[in-house]
Amino acid sequence: MSGTTLPDGLTALRDVLKLSEIMRLIEDTARWVDPTTFRLLPLWYPEHARRTYFYKENWSKPQMNRNRQSGHTEHKREGNVHANMALTHALGLRSDDRPNWSCCHIWGIDDAQFQEANAIVQDRRFFSCVANMVLLPTPLKAFTDTMQDVKAMLRICARHLYGWHCDHEGAKEGLAAIEAWTDWSAYPESWPRSGRASLPKGVAKLDDGIRRSADRRLAAIRRDLKDAGPHYPRDEVRAALAFWNIEL
Repeated sequence: MSGTTLPDGLTALRDVLKLSEIMRLIEDTARWVDPTTFRLLPLWYPEHARRTYFYKENWSKPQMNRNRQSGHTEHKREGNVHANMALTHALGLRSDDRPNWSCCHIWGIDDAQFQEANAIVQDRRFFSCVANMVLLPTPLKAFTDTMQDVKAMLRICARHLYGWHCDHEGAKEGLAAIEAWTDWSAYPESWPRSGRASLPKGVAKLDDGIRRSADRRLAAIRRDLKDAGPHYPRDEVRAALAFWNIEL
């Protein structure tokens, strides 16, 4: 095997698995937030975004992580915790209801090598936006992370389902790609598109439990704006809420 050069892994995969087959797996298993839930509460955790700092004691003290081997201590940062929480609650689930399911952001910086900072999910306006997420079986998340065709079709679906697309500066190329999209051969039949209004399989209908979760989240935001400690990002939270026209 010395000196052997492998083909691109995506090329090798596409040689044995058609794009339409990948999309069928996603169509049949994806869980989407109801558009009515999105309109009820578009953004669930405006105080958080990817890589923002965590605080404890009601936003009064930094939450620190200590490396057991080196002893080095650093300020803990957000990964995907509150995006996961937002999607879980908006689907009417609990965290222990979804083993081996992953929260996938639909709009983010397209960088298959994961070397560029993802400014879109580092933006409070889009990190916990429930129209910017879909729940997928964990193995399928690799497709949404690396395959541009899959990303584009998810974005087309979300755009027509929620009547929204990301207008962050970093989304321009992705937006241009879906506006120029012409290949519908692998696009799922149950997904909406221009001239075809439909609901994807797996939409979690808004119910009383989801409505109560949204009400509790709004109440918590109101309370934190008033009472949280000095590290609560009040100006940023108000700006994110204003972007979505969320009234408290």
